[in-house]
Amino acid sequence: MRRRETAGVTYQHLLVETDGAFTTITLNRPEKRNALALDVMVELTQVFRDVAETDATGVILAANGPVFSAGHNFGDMAGASLHDVRHLFDVCTEMMDTVQSVPQVVIARVHALATAAGCQLVATCDLAIAAESAGFAIPGGKGGLFCHTPLVAVARNVGRKRALEMALTGDPITAATAAEWGLINHAVPDADLHTATHDLLARATRGSVASKAAGKRGFYAQVGLDQPDAYVAAAEQMSVSAVTPDAQEGIAAFLEKRKPNFTQHA
Repeated sequence: MRRRETAGVTYQHLLVETDGAFTTITLNRPEKRNALALDVMVELTQVFRDVAETDATGVILAANGPVFSAGHNFGDMAGASLHDVRHLFDVCTEMMDTVQSVPQVVIARVHALATAAGCQLVATCDLAIAAESAGFAIPGGKGGLFCHTPLVAVARNVGRKRALEMALTGDPITAATAAEWGLINHAVPDADLHTATHDLLARATRGSVASKAAGKRGFYAQVGLDQPDAYVAAAEQMSVSAVTPDAQEGIAAFLEKRKPNFTQHA
């Protein structure tokens, strides 16, 4: 990957900071409850693409203010035409896909309530840590607009019955329940949120950067397939990966009982 500095650039709705190998992207519209308005989604998509071109090995997605994200901005949909609303959700889908397409490991650091598309964004990240006081909900049905698109990501994390319980009742679940259901990796004491997030990301990014990037890409390519097709895709990915320099170095290091020297590593 080639270095393109993103820290220090001024963004309208986001803060971007780089600390060593990790870049933190922070939603920074607390007065709007970090709603995923159209311009916010466009900017967030571009920032992820910019970070993808840097030497960062991990990305932390965080938020400022009393709410992690309240989801879509209804102001974008009020009185809008079908064409405009389709465009809005195309942009949202592109943003979610971008999070999963970047080579870096992306972890959500959730300190408060994540609802609707905000919950979808957490579910879309590769990993997620939440403070024990955080909560998660997909309550669109209560307001007359069912959370169709958030369910795509949420159901792929928690399964059908639990996803539908969230969507049909609209009731929030606690961070502890979210961890039990698989929406997040861990719920931790509020005071430990930053440390726990950094620790998990550090463990998830150690070793070969190239191998992790290929692993992430391969996982999302096969996870939605039927098992026979998934094995075909995964076997081909593993075959191609096995002959890469980093894989061969890892194999040699194991056989020679030494520490590997990868071409690019955390």
